[in-house]
Amino acid sequence: MEWNDLTEGAKAVLEQTRNLKNDNIQIVEFEVGFKQEFETESGSVYTVSIQEEDYDSLKRFTKENEYGEKYHMARNKNIVKIILLENGKIPDNLSEFPVFRQYKLDAIVKEEEQVIEGEE
Repeated sequence: MEWNDLTEGAKAVLEQTRNLKNDNIQIVEFEVGFKQEFETESGSVYTVSIQEEDYDSLKRFTKENEYGEKYHMARNKNIVKIILLENGKIPDNLSEFPVFRQYKLDAIVKEEEQVIEGEE
Protein backbone atom coordinates (compact mmCIF):
# COMPACT_ATOMS: atom_id res chain seq x y z
CA MET A 1 0.00 0.00 0.00
CA GLU A 2 1.38 3.37 -0.96
CA TRP A 3 1.00 6.83 0.57
CA ASN A 4 -1.33 7.97 -2.23
CA ASP A 5 -3.73 5.11 -1.41
CA LEU A 6 -4.34 6.47 2.11
CA THR A 7 -7.41 8.48 3.06
CA GLU A 8 -6.83 12.12 4.10
CA GLY A 9 -7.50 11.39 7.78
CA ALA A 10 -5.02 8.51 7.73
CA LYS A 11 -2.37 10.78 6.20
CA ALA A 12 -2.97 13.38 8.93
CA VAL A 13 -2.37 10.73 11.61
CA LEU A 14 0.72 9.24 9.98
CA GLU A 15 2.30 12.65 9.51
CA GLN A 16 2.38 12.84 13.30
CA THR A 17 4.25 9.55 13.78
CA ARG A 18 7.60 11.24 13.40
CA ASN A 19 9.20 13.59 15.84
CA LEU A 20 10.83 15.93 13.33
CA LYS A 21 13.44 17.31 15.76
CA ASN A 22 15.37 14.13 16.44
CA ASP A 23 13.50 11.43 14.51
CA ASN A 24 12.63 9.52 17.67
CA ILE A 25 9.73 7.16 17.94
CA GLN A 26 6.49 8.91 18.51
CA ILE A 27 3.18 7.60 19.73
CA VAL A 28 0.06 9.00 18.15
CA GLU A 29 -3.22 8.65 19.98
CA PHE A 30 -6.37 9.58 18.09
CA GLU A 31 -10.09 9.08 18.22
CA VAL A 32 -12.22 7.61 15.47
CA GLY A 33 -14.94 10.21 14.94
CA PHE A 34 -12.62 13.19 15.50
CA LYS A 35 -13.25 16.29 13.40
CA GLN A 36 -11.82 19.76 13.85
CA GLU A 37 -10.85 22.77 11.76
CA PHE A 38 -7.33 24.12 12.06
CA GLU A 39 -6.01 27.47 10.92
CA THR A 40 -2.53 27.82 9.47
CA GLU A 41 -0.22 30.77 10.11
CA SER A 42 -1.11 32.11 6.68
CA GLY A 43 -4.78 32.19 7.69
CA SER A 44 -6.05 29.32 5.56
CA VAL A 45 -8.32 26.78 7.24
CA TYR A 46 -8.18 23.01 6.82
CA THR A 47 -10.21 20.26 8.43
CA VAL A 48 -8.84 17.11 10.01
CA SER A 49 -11.46 14.37 10.09
CA ILE A 50 -10.64 10.84 11.25
CA GLN A 51 -13.49 8.43 10.61
CA GLU A 52 -13.92 4.66 10.39
CA GLU A 53 -12.67 4.52 6.78
CA ASP A 54 -9.49 6.35 7.88
CA TYR A 55 -8.96 3.77 10.63
CA ASP A 56 -9.39 0.96 8.09
CA SER A 57 -6.90 2.70 5.78
CA LEU A 58 -4.37 3.06 8.63
CA LYS A 59 -4.83 -0.55 9.66
CA ARG A 60 -4.08 -1.69 6.13
CA PHE A 61 -1.11 0.68 5.78
CA THR A 62 0.51 -0.39 9.07
CA LYS A 63 0.38 -4.01 7.87
CA GLU A 64 1.39 -3.47 4.24
CA ASN A 65 3.43 -0.29 4.04
CA GLU A 66 6.29 -0.25 1.57
CA TYR A 67 8.54 2.29 3.27
CA GLY A 68 10.38 -0.02 5.66
CA GLU A 69 8.85 1.45 8.82
CA LYS A 70 7.03 -0.87 11.17
CA TYR A 71 4.09 0.15 13.33
CA HIS A 72 2.08 -1.28 16.18
CA MET A 73 -1.55 -0.23 16.27
CA ALA A 74 -4.03 -0.89 19.06
CA ARG A 75 -7.68 0.12 19.43
CA ASN A 76 -9.86 0.33 22.55
CA LYS A 77 -13.39 1.45 21.63
CA ASN A 78 -12.78 4.62 19.56
CA ILE A 79 -9.32 5.44 20.94
CA VAL A 80 -6.45 4.22 18.75
CA LYS A 81 -2.70 4.33 19.40
CA ILE A 82 -0.05 3.95 16.73
CA ILE A 83 3.56 3.40 17.77
CA LEU A 84 6.38 3.71 15.28
CA LEU A 85 8.56 0.72 16.17
CA GLU A 86 12.28 0.84 16.72
CA ASN A 87 14.17 -2.06 15.10
CA GLY A 88 10.84 -3.83 14.61
CA LYS A 89 9.96 -3.93 18.33
CA ILE A 90 8.09 -1.86 20.86
CA PRO A 91 10.68 -0.03 23.00
CA ASP A 92 11.06 -1.03 26.64
CA ASN A 93 10.17 2.32 28.16
CA LEU A 94 7.36 3.94 26.20
CA SER A 95 6.94 6.67 28.82
CA GLU A 96 10.12 8.31 27.50
CA PHE A 97 8.52 9.04 24.14
CA PRO A 98 6.24 11.96 23.31
CA VAL A 99 2.57 11.22 22.69
CA PHE A 100 0.64 13.27 20.17
CA ARG A 101 -2.96 13.59 21.44
CA GLN A 102 -4.31 16.54 19.47
CA TYR A 103 -6.64 14.36 17.37
CA LYS A 104 -8.92 13.41 20.26
CA LEU A 105 -12.30 14.88 21.15
CA ASP A 106 -11.30 15.43 24.80
CA ALA A 107 -8.30 17.46 23.56
CA ILE A 108 -10.76 19.87 21.91
CA VAL A 109 -12.75 20.20 25.16
CA LYS A 110 -9.58 20.86 27.20
CA GLU A 111 -8.44 23.47 24.69
CA GLU A 112 -11.83 25.22 24.88
CA GLU A 113 -11.75 25.13 28.71
CA GLN A 114 -8.35 26.81 28.71
CA VAL A 115 -9.66 29.60 26.46
CA ILE A 116 -12.67 30.16 28.72
CA GLU A 117 -10.50 30.21 31.88
CA GLY A 118 -8.11 32.66 30.21
CA GLU A 119 -10.95 35.09 29.46
CA GLU A 120 -12.07 35.42 33.08
